[in-house]
Amino acid sequence: MRPLIQTVSLLIFIILQCHAQNDIHSKLWYKQPAKQWEEALPIGNGALAAMIFGGVETEQIQFNEETLWTGEPRSYAHKGASVHLAEIRRLLNEGKQKEAEAMANAQFMSQPLRQMAYQAFGDVYIDFPGHAQHTAYLRELDLHTATVKSSYQVGAVRYTRQAIASYPAKAIYYHMTSSEKGKLDFTIRLDAIHAKKELSITENQMELEVYVDKGALKGIAKLKILTDGEVKRADGKLIVSKATNATLVLAAATNYIDYKNIGGDPAAKTAEILREAPTFEKAYSSHLTDYQKLFNRFAIALTSNEASALPTDERLSHFKKDPNDPALLALYVQFARYLLIASSRPGSHPANLQGKWNHKLNPSWDSKYTVNINTEMNYWPAELTNLSECHEPLYQMVKEVSETGAEVAKEHYNAKGWVLHHNTDVWRGAAPINASNHGIWVTGGAWLTLHLWEHYRFTQDKAFLQNTAYPLMKGAAEFFVDFLVKDPKTGYLISSPSNSPENGGLVAGPTMDHQIIRALFKACIETAGILKTDAALAKKLAETSKQIAPNHIGQYGQLQEWMTDIDDTTSHHRHVSHLWGGYPGEEISPATPDLLKAAIKSLNYRGDDGTGWSLAWKINYWARFLDGEHAYTMIRKLFNPVYDAGQKMSGGGSYPNLFDAHPPFQIDGNFGGASGILETLVQSHLGEINLLPALPKALPDGKISGLCARGGFEMDMEWKEGRLTGLAIRSQAGNTCKIRYGSKVVSIPTAKGKTYRLGPDLTVLK
Repeated sequence: MRPLIQTVSLLIFIILQCHAQNDIHSKLWYKQPAKQWEEALPIGNGALAAMIFGGVETEQIQFNEETLWTGEPRSYAHKGASVHLAEIRRLLNEGKQKEAEAMANAQFMSQPLRQMAYQAFGDVYIDFPGHAQHTAYLRELDLHTATVKSSYQVGAVRYTRQAIASYPAKAIYYHMTSSEKGKLDFTIRLDAIHAKKELSITENQMELEVYVDKGALKGIAKLKILTDGEVKRADGKLIVSKATNATLVLAAATNYIDYKNIGGDPAAKTAEILREAPTFEKAYSSHLTDYQKLFNRFAIALTSNEASALPTDERLSHFKKDPNDPALLALYVQFARYLLIASSRPGSHPANLQGKWNHKLNPSWDSKYTVNINTEMNYWPAELTNLSECHEPLYQMVKEVSETGAEVAKEHYNAKGWVLHHNTDVWRGAAPINASNHGIWVTGGAWLTLHLWEHYRFTQDKAFLQNTAYPLMKGAAEFFVDFLVKDPKTGYLISSPSNSPENGGLVAGPTMDHQIIRALFKACIETAGILKTDAALAKKLAETSKQIAPNHIGQYGQLQEWMTDIDDTTSHHRHVSHLWGGYPGEEISPATPDLLKAAIKSLNYRGDDGTGWSLAWKINYWARFLDGEHAYTMIRKLFNPVYDAGQKMSGGGSYPNLFDAHPPFQIDGNFGGASGILETLVQSHLGEINLLPALPKALPDGKISGLCARGGFEMDMEWKEGRLTGLAIRSQAGNTCKIRYGSKVVSIPTAKGKTYRLGPDLTVLK
């Protein structure tokens, strides 16, 4: 009997492996459970998130709820700080940087000095007695269905598990089955790493209440079990026996109401969610309908080969040795889209430094919103990959922080409008935090508002521009009209005090600031023209913009990072902030050859190594600078396996579950890497759709559908042997579509809602 069982088990495993390999563009899969958090697989519905380990004897579901943070509602503004502004500027003008930083540390920083931290919530543990000896194990994340699955064989019985985070049901579902009736036996434990917690159990439910240390928030998680087996209580656990199937339904909430208020009722909220929770079959059906409405809008296929059929962890290791696996790039892009849908849905908070996945009480950088690159990078692929709705939580955060930022503008700078420095949190802190040598950076809010402008550029939604985007952009611009000050040495208007994130300390006139402010002013001027409003303000912004210090080329041929020519060509600092005008900005391009040459020099001086998100940003730079081969070099580095064969490696790159490694995990590199890959294929920032502008030789064949371009266009494209073979453009707004392919440029008048098919020579096909 034993050989027969083993043969059947082997056949099942082979079939399942073939199934896992069928769609190499949309599945992460493994032959073993996760041994560490960075190998577990993520699910999320925007507000709730979980990491599924896929353990056999003990399964772990580590979960989060997005509003569980330290702290409480408060103003971070430093009352009366503005009286010290002139003195700080004077010290900087006189070259007394240390004195300026000391004064700013004492008189100008946020109160309290640090913002708050995102918190882990809890863990569900499921113990399966007698499952130590198992065969034919398979674990996968199916991006098409947003489902984590694991399965294995014990004797003649096949055990299968499925996990989803349902947006419609507002709950996490974990469904288990056995292939033979009554063979599913397990014990459920619920726990948390919080010092203060309470656990209670009823007939078929468990409740975990956690209290945040150093804060006013508490959270409640309720877990309900639905099963055809017997359920008992013992020793703080639920024990299930003689089941054939079982479903765990998990809901969690906190007493957070909004950034100004607490006092919500998490017990009532979670109780209602569980009371209304449908069966797994119904929940799964509504989950698929909801999720695939977003995910299926976009597809990308790149060449597959033998390496593409490897398990994902082995595939990463193989790619390091032989980077010939184009389909891995397609998987990476789709994984990023999956993560964005899972961590940022309408009604939720935006994705933070770790999306919504965090297993610590003291996470790195508090797992908050770092807005001097990281938060913005999270949303670079949103419009490109047809996920505009997932951008919405960011707009809500910008609106809220504009309110706290108005107080900071007044108290710190005696200025109108609003300002956000380099971090914010769930309480929407806007003042400079931590230390003046990096915390006083004034263009975080300006950069964020440009995401609203980009949404308009992609969608041409004039109502959104008028009602949502422009008021926030205008307030950010009004701040800089008051804030910019004349440099006594050059006569230019400069941003002072500020810094070039996170390099060089407190300074007057960092290049990045000036690039962002000019971009903001330009967007406001264009918007005023579109909406036929604020002509006087538009004129003022245009006049002011001309007076802002321009980009400067330094003694080494580099683009200067500061007003003074002090760049260190041996510095490999992870931030490359002064090149913002090349990406995501637009003022450095082939149309400005001298600046482009200087920017390329600066990028080469910084080197190709870096942390995960820094590598991702460099992919986008090299794509924008039309160097596809260098972009692919950076892609290789981003895919560097940080854990290889279970051994921890050094440097930035990717974990076995494809999470970006700063290290530690930060989700920004996943999103930035995806946008960089797509920038090699299509660009639309210079008033035209540029096809295959930086195509690496490693990607000779491919096709893509549902990719969005500025101007209100959606496109499908195919290429073979490095040459365009097919193109379809759908016009969403009826604008003229200007298309470039190599040296050929055509302009096509379009009608709203119509699709245009073009040949490789860009002629419109009948």
